[in-house]
Amino acid sequence: MRSFRLFAHMSVLLLIGQAASAQVALKPSSMRKVADVDERYVSYNIEAVEVTGGRFWKPYSKEVDELLSKPPKALGDQAVGTDPALFQYRSAIDLTNPKLRKLAAALGPAYLRVSGTWRNFTYFQDDDLPSQKPPKGYNGVMTRAQWKGVIDFSKAVDAGLVTSVAISPGTRDAAGLWNADQTRSWLDYTKKAGGKIAATEFMNEPTFPGPGGAPEGYNAAAFARDVGVFKQFLRQESPGTVFLGPGGVGEGVSLGPAGMPLPRTISSEEILKATGPVFDALSYHFYGTVSKRCAAGMGPGAGIKPENALTPEWFGKNLAVEEFYAKLRDRYLPGKDLWLTETGEAACGGDKFASEFVDSFRYTDQLGTLAQKGVKVVMQNTLASSDYGLLDEDTLNPRPNYWVALLWKRFMGTRVLDPGVAKTDTVEVFAHCAKGKAGAVTVLAMNMDKTAAHSLSIPAVSERYTLTAPDLYGSSLMLNGKPLETLPDGAVPEIRGESVKGGVVELKPLSISFFRIDGAKNDACR
Repeated sequence: MRSFRLFAHMSVLLLIGQAASAQVALKPSSMRKVADVDERYVSYNIEAVEVTGGRFWKPYSKEVDELLSKPPKALGDQAVGTDPALFQYRSAIDLTNPKLRKLAAALGPAYLRVSGTWRNFTYFQDDDLPSQKPPKGYNGVMTRAQWKGVIDFSKAVDAGLVTSVAISPGTRDAAGLWNADQTRSWLDYTKKAGGKIAATEFMNEPTFPGPGGAPEGYNAAAFARDVGVFKQFLRQESPGTVFLGPGGVGEGVSLGPAGMPLPRTISSEEILKATGPVFDALSYHFYGTVSKRCAAGMGPGAGIKPENALTPEWFGKNLAVEEFYAKLRDRYLPGKDLWLTETGEAACGGDKFASEFVDSFRYTDQLGTLAQKGVKVVMQNTLASSDYGLLDEDTLNPRPNYWVALLWKRFMGTRVLDPGVAKTDTVEVFAHCAKGKAGAVTVLAMNMDKTAAHSLSIPAVSERYTLTAPDLYGSSLMLNGKPLETLPDGAVPEIRGESVKGGVVELKPLSISFFRIDGAKNDACR
């Protein structure tokens, strides 16, 4: 009996040794550089309609669910092409709110993009009077005071301003030609108010010209003509501004079911052929699908169900679209950078689960994979509006994706490394030079397995920061097992890690972990 026990004990030890040897051993000291990203890589949008006040996507509620359960109405909102009942009026966002500023500042440095479909139709009221009725050819008004609020906010939170300009009928002459008068007034005031435009697109999403407010029959040649005027104006009036474009969307993957008719489109390739190499960087927008709000009118197969939010097929759409635009860049703008200037879980305000922990795995995957591809900037839509906002628009409390963005800002530097670990359906590993310390490396590991823990072998001491949630479909998060919440005044709490000895580390089911390895001594990070 004793010999049997001894044999069994030795067998267990042998199995443990075999399991340990089978571990993927990370080598942070020798991870090679694969790309560099902008220091403002993790960025966000505030829609122009939030700045002016107006109708934007109504958050999900019992009322919205009832609307979506009924047969869709005829399309009645030409600006975006969906049921007007799925929008609600919002007053202009209060950009002086101390809590909003503290939370946004914690994500600095960043880019703040003020654009969206509504920007195409927005008139700049160049006086100090209260907002007036928009002139003919515009749907909204932005006052000096409102734009000054954006400028002051951007300075307070270290966010470089990115935008686009009005292109609706009010900006055009009798022949339909775009002129720069409105844009000149807006840019002149920006300079007077102490602002600076870091980068701009011409119009928001020219690939859908009709919903975007372009003249009837607008095509690639017309866009190229307009862009020629705009670029000459921009180079004269703001030569340091990065000219982004075209800013296409809805390409690379379909936003709706196969065979479903969409509004008339102009392809980004048609645009790039017509414009020539006028852009300083190629910008694009990406949504893997439309939210339940828009999917309700598209028939079976539209949208995504929450239970499919952790699948390789869902995550794969992000890289398929990056590859689509990277090929266009290589063909028409060789050597130029890629900027993703608008993205989120789904178009049309996002699904309800966009505000829940389950979507943080998509967001983390997107940040990690696009950084490896060298995409310079990723701008989440939005900071604090509708269901895909990083913050709840009523309470301004952080949602799970906010905490992912915050930890990325704290620990992931601009140099992207090859972690030397193959991606699986349940585990992904990314690595960057750590922010703020020469030679240090941060490893980001994601376990999407709902029941089983997985593990990695990290040979050096590290500081661990693990995000988990009591409920995958909830908005409450834990950091290393403790509730993660803002302080009473809205400030971000002190973010403390757990010291982990070198060796095998466990990745809990449904967890996102950052491991900062200060002693990595990686030459690529010096």
